[in-house]
Amino acid sequence: MTEKPSGSWVAIPTPFNQDNTVDFGGFRVLVDHHIAHGTNMLFCLGSAGEATMMTLEERKSVVHEMVKICKGRIPVYFGSTLNTTQASVEFAQYAQAEGADGLVFPAPSYLLPPQTAVKEFLLTVMQSVTIPVGIYNNPSRTGVNIEPETIEFLADNCPNFVVDKEAMGNVAQLVEVRRRVGDRLNLLCCDYPKYSILIPTLALGGNGAANIGGNIIPEEMAQMARPWTTADIARECRETYFRYYDLLKALYWFSNPVVIKAALNILGLPAGHLRQPYQDLGGKKLEELRAMMDQYGIIEKYRH
Repeated sequence: MTEKPSGSWVAIPTPFNQDNTVDFGGFRVLVDHHIAHGTNMLFCLGSAGEATMMTLEERKSVVHEMVKICKGRIPVYFGSTLNTTQASVEFAQYAQAEGADGLVFPAPSYLLPPQTAVKEFLLTVMQSVTIPVGIYNNPSRTGVNIEPETIEFLADNCPNFVVDKEAMGNVAQLVEVRRRVGDRLNLLCCDYPKYSILIPTLALGGNGAANIGGNIIPEEMAQMARPWTTADIARECRETYFRYYDLLKALYWFSNPVVIKAALNILGLPAGHLRQPYQDLGGKKLEELRAMMDQYGIIEKYRH
């Protein structure tokens, strides 16, 4: 079993060619960039990856190619929740057969299932494979919170359940999860400034950040996402987080991955366009983003 996700676990976008096909050469460039700049792990086919606007065959092709690109170089997990439980199971088993390092399951979106259904769904999909799995608790996207009691139940019944990726603005949930599962699961959080749970997560003994900021400032995010094993690491985390807080806010001006792709394109990295109905960032906001990146020295440091 691969190591549990920790440190900076970056959710990367799916780069598209001008003809709207997936740019696998672009994926390779992005992976090389992350390896060169200290990212610990990658997450594909999440909200930042525009997965909900990709066909099943496209998702499978991303798994097939990204496993080859990343194998032995950097661990990569894949978002694996589809429209139904059966479809999610089949996709998870496909990804396992292809050699994925791990899988991540958010609650099914749009359906607003009760907690009992969420529990049954997650239990079924997790037990359908033997590779490491995690949950992505993102109520703002799915409309459903995965409760600490459900997380504890899954930890008790799924030995391959290794990571809880939390993206909600309730520190009490982090405390409850940590109290209930202890060190059995690695606890990571999002870097959304409106929630600002990165520092509380690490202070509670959490293990890092499942983030989008690492697409733009990979070295800085790797520094601020380290588990707090020393007082110096905690101090450096706070200093770095406060320094780049305004940039993180900018990356969330619009839904992921709108600003991420714009920033990557500014850096000359292969992000490509957004699939409609998303709209590419432009006008004053794009210029504001470029000016901010220049002010931080990001363009000079990371320009490809």
